[in-house]
Amino acid sequence: MPENRKNARSTAPRRTKSEPRTKARRVAGDDVAAPRVSIVMGSDSDWPTMEPAALVLGEFGVPFEADVVSAHRMPEQMVEFGRGAHERGIQVIIAGAGGAAHLPGMLAALTPLPVVGVPVPLAHLDGMDSLLSIVQMPGGVPVATVGVGNAKNAGLLAVRILASGDSELTVKMVDYQSQLRDIATAKGEKVRKHSSS
Repeated sequence: MPENRKNARSTAPRRTKSEPRTKARRVAGDDVAAPRVSIVMGSDSDWPTMEPAALVLGEFGVPFEADVVSAHRMPEQMVEFGRGAHERGIQVIIAGAGGAAHLPGMLAALTPLPVVGVPVPLAHLDGMDSLLSIVQMPGGVPVATVGVGNAKNAGLLAVRILASGDSELTVKMVDYQSQLRDIATAKGEKVRKHSSS
């Protein structure tokens, strides 16, 4: 895999479920890299779904931040976050939401940055309501939407977006894809052993 996530510097949440941080935090200090990606979600209960995006970013050595920015419960803070993210050096926003999932679309309306939406599955409708809320955006307000609950792909898409202007990340992505090919090839060899001829 690309760079081990233990070596990546991030501002991922290190708090209990009952202690969500509700305002975007600036990363300070010379020893900590400023975040390039912001992972936001409607509630701390979404973190288990969104964490794979953080793990991917960590593996690729991309500094990120994670936060709760609810479109419905804290709209003023959401607007502040959306309008100011690019001024803080954020380059990509990954936004996850469930149910009436307005967070990704509202952030896309507020920021000039690319927004990757992650539909978070809830107990009812298997995330289809979230998916349709995020993917059916009007013209002029794009949200790049991944599969229901597929935050891993959101993290990979964020890396690819950044890699378009970062040769080091491009090399890491090419290596990652090569490893995927090797894994798939090995699986094919294993299955071919069951052939009748």
